[in-house]
Amino acid sequence: MSRNFALPGRSPVYAGEYAVATSHALATTTALSILKEGGNAIDAAIAASATLCVVEPHMTGLGGDCFAIIGEPNGKLHGLNGSGRSAAGANLDWYLENGFSRLEETSAHSITTPGSVKAWEVMHQKFGQTDFVRLFADAIHYAEEGFPIAPRVAKDWAANVEKLKKNDAASTNLLRNGTSPQVGETFHMSLLAKTLREVATNGASALYEGAIAKDIASAVQALGGFITEEDLSNVSVDWVDLITTDYQGHTLHEIPPNGQGLTAIMLVKMLAKLKAGESVDSVERAHLEMELGRIAYAARDAYIADEDHMNYSVDALLSDAHIEKLSKLYDPQRHNPEIALPDPAGSDTIYLSIVDRDGVAVSFINSVFSWFGSGIMAPNSGIILQNRGSGFNLVRGHANAIGPVKRPFHTIIPAMVTKNGKISHSYGVMGGSYQAMGHAHVLSNMLDYGMDPQAALDDPRIFWDDEGALQLEAGISEEVQAGLEAKGHTCMRGAVHGGGQIIQIDHEQGVLIAGSDPRKDGMAGGY
Repeated sequence: MSRNFALPGRSPVYAGEYAVATSHALATTTALSILKEGGNAIDAAIAASATLCVVEPHMTGLGGDCFAIIGEPNGKLHGLNGSGRSAAGANLDWYLENGFSRLEETSAHSITTPGSVKAWEVMHQKFGQTDFVRLFADAIHYAEEGFPIAPRVAKDWAANVEKLKKNDAASTNLLRNGTSPQVGETFHMSLLAKTLREVATNGASALYEGAIAKDIASAVQALGGFITEEDLSNVSVDWVDLITTDYQGHTLHEIPPNGQGLTAIMLVKMLAKLKAGESVDSVERAHLEMELGRIAYAARDAYIADEDHMNYSVDALLSDAHIEKLSKLYDPQRHNPEIALPDPAGSDTIYLSIVDRDGVAVSFINSVFSWFGSGIMAPNSGIILQNRGSGFNLVRGHANAIGPVKRPFHTIIPAMVTKNGKISHSYGVMGGSYQAMGHAHVLSNMLDYGMDPQAALDDPRIFWDDEGALQLEAGISEEVQAGLEAKGHTCMRGAVHGGGQIIQIDHEQGVLIAGSDPRKDGMAGGY
């Protein structure tokens, strides 16, 4: 599918040696600098992520979590789960006895231990080439010397002023006289700069032990939470076996639970069974994706949790028999209101993709969950603490009920695609719960409809809100809206769903093809 140059848009980046796609232009520049100096994709990904912790602080940070898929040139893939866990003192009985019905997003009880910095160190120790301290140079520079606020960052920051005002440290360090920074304003983060320098110099232990760990634990405990210095010192990350499914001659690879990669796999398996349809922008395709999405997400909310606590195995949930049962809930003529309303919990994150000159690919995602996470900052280190614990529920007997030293259900997921044993696409789609739907939609755009990475990301999106109404982006035609409404869907307009980055490896021509989502401030680049 070729681009119409008479319409607004941009071409994908074609590069011969290496390619980068991130959600912020300054992070893309960071990654390209590392690659140009001889670093590999892993080095560049960590460096870009560190920069993003500064320039997109509402999306990601040292207080968040990380997942990654690393692909070697021979096609061997490695999955890393860098998500943190609940406190050892977090017991379901305590919450029920004290009248909790949920874990509020701005509560200290929503804070889980941060896994991102540990994950960075672990992947660097296994695959990195550049000195760890070098990877933080740009992040430290932007934090100390300041960085200009990009348009999407400014918009999101402004929407979170009241949230930040609730915490003294966050208000002092992330607002100026009670207001958010404006587009183009230079913003400094001196506390975070000092912490970044500590981590760069002394490694992950600088965050998980000593003064910074004490700062984090004290901030949480002062607000009634349970995280201790011992919880932080015990943070660990895991190399995991990926879960897969075949689609259109390719194989999609995802991280297993506690994340929703399993949801993406279930959805893609149902799409393979029921077919996407001939037209990319048809009512039939939109109806199919939305209905199968509701089915897959209802299964997600019922079953997915920390894999050590799940009541059903991944193999059982992905079995042909289970996919057949799920597929039978689909009615091509009408919206099925009997499907349990899935949780559309919104958040955002950063996702980046990098392929280096040796063919090493990294699909990498890092997040503090909701915008600015819990809104609670460790006051001496400038670290915003994630609220990933709000992904737990308080339902006795549910696999995802909160418990001691347990990983919560996670929305952030990286993906990688192979064909004939070689990496063909490194990609991800941001946007909280939307991500599993985004993985399926974007994959279908490329493999069913022949879109290049940029076109696949540009394509308009649909997702539901917490009332079950479909939220249509502006690019969805009135004809599709009318058709969906005729099938029983309630439709609304004005949404923006997530973001994303893709790098395609064209082995026949020996080129890399990179795209970056226009819904963010990002860009793709290459050499």
